[in-house]
Amino acid sequence: MHALRLALTDPRFDACAVTGALAVQPGARDALDKAAVATGADADGTAPYADRLAAAVEAAGTSVQRPELGTLVATVPAGPAERDAATAAVAAVDEEAVRLRTAVKSRDGFFTTFFISPYSRYIARWCARRGLTPNQVTTASLITALIAAGCAATGERWGYVAAGVLLLVSFVLDCTDGQLARYSLQYSTMGAWLDATFDRAKEYSFYAGLALGAAKNGDDVWALATGAMILMTCRHVVDFSFNEANHDATANTSPTAALSDKLDSVGWTVWVRRMIILPIGERWAMIAVLTALTTPRTVFYALLVGCAFGALYTTAGRVLRSLTRKATRTDRAAQALADLADSGPLAELQARLLRGRAGSFGSVFVAALGAALMIGAALWLPFGDPRLIAAAVIYVMASGLAVAAPLKGALDWLIPPLFRAAEYVTVLVLAAKANVPGALPAAFGLIAAVAYHHYDTVYRIRGGTGAPPHWLVRTIGGHEGRVLLLTVLAAVLASRAADFPVALTVTAVFVALVVLVESIRFWVSSGAPAVHDEGEPA
Repeated sequence: MHALRLALTDPRFDACAVTGALAVQPGARDALDKAAVATGADADGTAPYADRLAAAVEAAGTSVQRPELGTLVATVPAGPAERDAATAAVAAVDEEAVRLRTAVKSRDGFFTTFFISPYSRYIARWCARRGLTPNQVTTASLITALIAAGCAATGERWGYVAAGVLLLVSFVLDCTDGQLARYSLQYSTMGAWLDATFDRAKEYSFYAGLALGAAKNGDDVWALATGAMILMTCRHVVDFSFNEANHDATANTSPTAALSDKLDSVGWTVWVRRMIILPIGERWAMIAVLTALTTPRTVFYALLVGCAFGALYTTAGRVLRSLTRKATRTDRAAQALADLADSGPLAELQARLLRGRAGSFGSVFVAALGAALMIGAALWLPFGDPRLIAAAVIYVMASGLAVAAPLKGALDWLIPPLFRAAEYVTVLVLAAKANVPGALPAAFGLIAAVAYHHYDTVYRIRGGTGAPPHWLVRTIGGHEGRVLLLTVLAAVLASRAADFPVALTVTAVFVALVVLVESIRFWVSSGAPAVHDEGEPA
């Protein structure tokens, strides 16, 4: 029965088949009709009709998903002897054990694999037998994390201990929702959106809770909390950009990649390499334990050190791969990088003016110089210094020049994270230098709103539907427009720095409203992809 479930009830694929069975979604119905006409009811065919039909659908250009069955059995017996053999083979399979085993991701972190999944899969089965959906479990995970953040915000030791315990419970539920989806094949558009966004909402809400709790004890760690969020988001953008740039590249090999594959064949190195990048399981476990036993400042110091090391390790390895591989980047990959760059109308204008002449420039080096200049000026110049506006104008020009040519260079996947770092760090530094109450929490909120937009862009591209509509990017200004706006606001409010938090808050609310309304509209629409994240641990 589970072999048939895999073939007939998985909504993620337009067409899916196992021996003797074929199912199509509406997107492949035309291909099925044409295949049926071309194939006919060929009674003399040696293969089952469903198999010949699936082959015809695939030959017509529609991809047919054929799930790996492992020990599961799918066959069409040609006679009594084969039927008896098939019946015996089916009877020999422990179908429930297969469902439980395949409910767990094939690739996950050490902590998740050995400390969560051995029992969370049974929680997933318990939920399935009681009619609970993955979305309900995802929502329960979010609520639990928000309660944990509220406990941390008390600033009391009991609150920190409760927060640590609840954060671990939230993570167990976070693993359970995906396992429930795989166990019962309940994939949905809403589930894709919730699963993609709630992890970040839970983690960053917990950061805010820790910062609020520390403030009650007279310790201002909002800058550390914002820095941890910036580092985590930029690290994820590195992952997303690299994967989008290279997943469909041709001749995509390098000595560094070969060495990595060789190391993956040695069991213990696989776990070490997964653990040192501090994936979500290890990260949340560390946050939970340190929250319960230490202080918020200690938690953020550990996060910054651990995530910085993981980011440097993964980025250095990917740079080496990119420099040594002889890959040809596709137009689709170049477009994905351009979408991830989040360029607004100012950068677009520069790109149009420079198009055709930009090939002589190294796009990634222009982006790096622009980002370094922007961050350096924000760090060096006093709050509200008019020269910071000049630096922002140069950053706008560099941003346009960097995306004027198709992003097909070996290191062009670094452009989106460079832009993210420039924007986020500029916001943080301006808020810190304003040195007025409320500036850093407002900066945290603005960066969180913009980061949501960037994550939303990633998951739309992953789902195959492309980036958010261009009017949205233009409305919120693009990364370069927001940087220029904030530097102008800082200069205008230099003599009234107490008003700067209000400007940050208004900007954050505007961005959040525009982005969330469009994101919700898209993800609950019928055109959104039914996807489920099976990638690397975040």
